[in-house]
Amino acid sequence: MKVILNQDVTGLGEEGDIKDVASGYARNFLLPQKLAVPHTKEFLVVLEHKRASIDKRKEVKRVEAASLKERLEAEEVRFSVPAGENGKLFGSVNNTNVAVELEKKGFAIEKKRIEIPDHTIRSVGTYKIRIRLYDKEEATVKLIVEGAAQPGTPAPTKQRAPRKPAAEKPRDEPPVEKPAAESETAPESTPPVDAQ
Repeated sequence: MKVILNQDVTGLGEEGDIKDVASGYARNFLLPQKLAVPHTKEFLVVLEHKRASIDKRKEVKRVEAASLKERLEAEEVRFSVPAGENGKLFGSVNNTNVAVELEKKGFAIEKKRIEIPDHTIRSVGTYKIRIRLYDKEEATVKLIVEGAAQPGTPAPTKQRAPRKPAAEKPRDEPPVEKPAAESETAPESTPPVDAQ
């Protein structure tokens, strides 16, 4: 079924695009949500009248995406997460955490637009994450994950010198045997008696 998009639909297209979609997808989602209208002569005429304003809005979105890309790439997102000695995190960092951190810095970015390698980060290090903006515009942001002391545990202390082995007892005496317990041997079981 052919439809004309009224709004940008992620994974499908932009406002004003004519798309061929499954009829169930159109009937059950796109049309009731007013995201699209059927591809008819009447709606094509309406689309042609709105074409200039649609193109103007697309150009504004592209310019905004380009400036947002420059600002994002200048940023560095830093997390301090409890981690073990080997650098493994107690937990993980995912796109939701990054979206919250970016929002604190003044960027309103949907979490579904943030792409993290392997979907979550589970170890300390420096990573590059991609943020999908408008059209084919993408920003690459540096993400630094640092290990922090786990709350409730003492800070690491200096390592102690290895212990000296304890003085060994002289082996001249034979080992002392323990007396055998009476219950070590199991008593023989008696055959069951048939009750009559």
